[in-house]
Amino acid sequence: MTGNRCLGIVILAAAGALASGSTALGQAMKAPGLVQEGNYDPGNLGMQMQPAPQNADAGAVYAVGPWPTYMPRLADGEGRDLVQSFCGICHSTTYITMQPPLPSATWDVEVNKMIGTFGAPIPEASAQVIRTYLKRHYTPETRKE
Repeated sequence: MTGNRCLGIVILAAAGALASGSTALGQAMKAPGLVQEGNYDPGNLGMQMQPAPQNADAGAVYAVGPWPTYMPRLADGEGRDLVQSFCGICHSTTYITMQPPLPSATWDVEVNKMIGTFGAPIPEASAQVIRTYLKRHYTPETRKE
């Protein structure tokens, strides 16, 4: 019983040292710049400082570069127009040209995923033409740079 009592006292002492109000451990765990919980120094908190926001007047003029409009051209062939029209509904056809050449079976899976998982409104007859086009032009055996 005496051993349990000593163990209890040690646990209580340790818990007191770990309490949030304890200065011994509380100081060591303070975040950089922390003045009081919820309040920080206005200066650098040990990280790179953000630039101050600019206060532009009402006559300020902003310029933005042109929006990139270039899309790589898909390979010529039967089905290209269907690929551009159906696939282009949801994403740029750049996704097709930037892929590494995919095996034929993978193109089947991709087209089925676009229809089944993402809900692409492609009729089955058009989907078959799209699959054939992709297999004819974008597999390791058929891809032309």
